[in-house]
Amino acid sequence: MTEHIDPKIAPLDFLKHLYDVAVSRALPLHNIAAFLPSPTKGRTVVVGAGKAAGAMAHALEALWPQDASLSGLVVTRYDHTPPRPNGLKHRIEIVEAAHPVPDTAGVEATKRIKHILQGLTADDLVICLISGGGSSLLTLPAIGLTLEDKQRINSQLLESGASISEMNCVRKHLSQIKGGRLAASCYPAKVVTLLISDVPGDDPSIIASGPTVADKSTCKEAIAVLNRYQIEVPEPVRTALQEGLLETLKPEDPALAGHEVYLIATPKQSLDAAANSARNAGINAYVLSDEIEGESREVGKVHAAIARSVMAHGVPFQRPCVILSGGETTVTIRKHPPGTPRGRGGRAGEFCMGLALALQGQADVYALAADTDGIDGVENNAGAFVTPATLSAASQEGLNLSEYLDRNDAYGFFEPIGGLFFTGPTHTNVNDFRAMLLL
Repeated sequence: MTEHIDPKIAPLDFLKHLYDVAVSRALPLHNIAAFLPSPTKGRTVVVGAGKAAGAMAHALEALWPQDASLSGLVVTRYDHTPPRPNGLKHRIEIVEAAHPVPDTAGVEATKRIKHILQGLTADDLVICLISGGGSSLLTLPAIGLTLEDKQRINSQLLESGASISEMNCVRKHLSQIKGGRLAASCYPAKVVTLLISDVPGDDPSIIASGPTVADKSTCKEAIAVLNRYQIEVPEPVRTALQEGLLETLKPEDPALAGHEVYLIATPKQSLDAAANSARNAGINAYVLSDEIEGESREVGKVHAAIARSVMAHGVPFQRPCVILSGGETTVTIRKHPPGTPRGRGGRAGEFCMGLALALQGQADVYALAADTDGIDGVENNAGAFVTPATLSAASQEGLNLSEYLDRNDAYGFFEPIGGLFFTGPTHTNVNDFRAMLLL
């Protein structure tokens, strides 16, 4: 329990504990029961995708009546299938594929899902399990696009600094499965979608690019995003976008009638759980926001400014305190000279570099930034720590923080000084977790 961790003696352990509390609050087995529909007289088919899809499937199998119909397939990221609980009957298949750039395994799994949904009737029930990461894992390129095209476009979007809503606008309009099209494949069966949110604002149409919900974005907006970030698509596809031929399902579409959508876990719930845990340990806790977006390094600088104000003036918060925030920041990959090693790391590490640079070794300020899925970008760490000794430790290793920030190399900076934070896959995903402890 938090009460047994003295933040003044073990500040990093205290921050790790708050992260664990936040993740635990978002685990499917702790949240899904209240939202399960009743079995119907027909078939119950389960489909879905995301980093939490395996854990969601296990939770559903454990809670669904053993004598009731249940079958299906979900897609999760490689190495993100949780261990199957002892004695749990295997009824939902879990397939693994690539994230954040889609691969052939994801395409084949998506084709199988569409096949499973064929021939459903109004007596049948489809339960869709959707969590963050589903955009890459549930992949079926629009007519005229190859998988290689989708991989290139996805990679360019990830490196462009585009927001999650901008990326998903493009993904939805270049897909045969996103933007409500999966729901259309379920018609006329009843559809219940259970979501774990990883996006600012918890908009169901953005989570995993909304495969089972209506989409208000348009082909015109998708073209604008492609133009804004100078991303090329095959000319026939661009023409189809311009003519509105790749439009997504809109709210009035009859295929969505009677569809039920529930958020079973959100970033705000996890941040509030961490804040309550800190307060139970006698530490003031403040949640800035669960919807912070923007360049990771710049968000780090803003957090540093708040910390310095608290330390110097006691405003806007009273210490000792924990300052928490979430959301989904972005990293714009900087061009670097030929022959320079490509940076390694994700948005949590980039935030920590920006924070450390701005704090300049500020005494009594400790921080942890990590992704709640346990993976920061494409590396094997969840995030990184910042302490008053971060810059001095880097100096002893001959590391120049500004140089590492210039090439987006958070992993390379924090690894030699023991600043990386490892958890392995957590089997959930409610996006960024950031905590600053001010003593």
